[in-house]
Amino acid sequence: MSVDAGDMKKRIREISPIDVYKRLPRTNCRECGETNCMAFATRVVNREIPVEACPPLLKPEFQGPYGELTMLLAPPVRAVTFGTGNRAVTIGGKFVVYRHEFTYHNPPPIAVDVADTLSSSELEQRVAAITSFSYNYIGRDFRLDAIAIRSTSGDPEAFRSTVEKVVHLTPFPLILASGNPEVVEAGLLAAKERCPLLYAAKRENWKEMAELALRYHAPLVVSAPGDLSQLRTLVRTLTETGVADLVLDPGTSTDNSLASTINNFTAIRRAACRHGDKLFGFPLLATPISAWLGEEISPELSQWKEAYIASMLMTRYADLLIMHSAGSWVLLPQMLWRFNLYTDPRKPVSVEPGVRSIGSPDRSSPVLLTTNYALTYFTVEADIKYGHVDCHLLVVDTGGISVESSVAGRYLTAEKIAEAVRIEKVADLVSHRHLVIPGLAARLSGETEIATGWHVLVGPKDSSGLPEFIQKQWPPKEEG
Repeated sequence: MSVDAGDMKKRIREISPIDVYKRLPRTNCRECGETNCMAFATRVVNREIPVEACPPLLKPEFQGPYGELTMLLAPPVRAVTFGTGNRAVTIGGKFVVYRHEFTYHNPPPIAVDVADTLSSSELEQRVAAITSFSYNYIGRDFRLDAIAIRSTSGDPEAFRSTVEKVVHLTPFPLILASGNPEVVEAGLLAAKERCPLLYAAKRENWKEMAELALRYHAPLVVSAPGDLSQLRTLVRTLTETGVADLVLDPGTSTDNSLASTINNFTAIRRAACRHGDKLFGFPLLATPISAWLGEEISPELSQWKEAYIASMLMTRYADLLIMHSAGSWVLLPQMLWRFNLYTDPRKPVSVEPGVRSIGSPDRSSPVLLTTNYALTYFTVEADIKYGHVDCHLLVVDTGGISVESSVAGRYLTAEKIAEAVRIEKVADLVSHRHLVIPGLAARLSGETEIATGWHVLVGPKDSSGLPEFIQKQWPPKEEG
């Protein structure tokens, strides 16, 4: 059995578990941890586990089927890794054009630049700002991912010195940016152990940059701004010389040609995913930093342009972004949008159900209820902590759906609440039998009292009102 050209052009949604199953050993040995080979095949197709998780498949006698599966399951957009250790980042590895077709993998790293003309103190401050940037959003820490070192001096020694300092200051993955191969090689000598991404091979320097990529085993950006025909030609030439790990830079325009930039990004990704175009089957690099290259009235305007360009190109398939702004009002929108784009649309973002003790609750403290939708939970938790409310928070498993939606869809019911109260042994935590439910679940109050045997208090519809509600309504009058 072989994989033909038609198989190679299949989009991921067209590959069924049967396609994988018929190439497996089909022994139902359970060595993979699944109950049978069909269950394993289903999880492989959903990209929940790798095909290598099947030990028998890795035996010599299954070398043929393993090779077929590797080809069949290979993404149309190649995955490329730069950096080393636990700080390495992987870009690309995309299967589809649209998110609803299949979950996007490998969220695009955001790299912020430093220049080799900065003084030592300025360099240290900027690197520190980049590496320490952090923002917690519904339990996730958002951070920057890489540093792009730009040669603005054109001096190989100055570039080498800067790269050397950055290597000493941070373990972040690096992008070495210069059109001069001599400058790039000077940086490579200081960072060759870090597997940096080289930017960039162009029509004028492709041969020298290809030699560097091969000699130092480094991934290479191919750049042909605004010219997809030339980009294809460069990719073909570089792959024929043996450079396998490429990143495509079709150019990022910030003026009236922005529409063309978006069209180019879209055309490349569609060609790879829809038509199996191998020359365009590589990750895409966007450079919103280009917003700083024009003659703008103020830095604020450049930041504003950089922010919206980054968001637009991330939406239109950019797998890596190089930016200049280090301010949170520019970076946070990109991180939030990236989080939303790369969340599995089939699985709501959720937290583990259970009981959380917030503050210093005792046996007389109130018991509050919410669902395990992550945004709901962390909003409620933040409002409780801000109001200094000591309480027990019962988090009910609604499949990661918010209060109002879970009530409407019958994911949150009186029976579900009663089950959570029983399983989590809430009665052992407090001496009273009063439960505060969200105002958006008010319709469940009567049924919940019957199902649980507890008295139900209907709280505010918005959790920001919880501190005032508890202050006025707790302890309940009948216990007070």
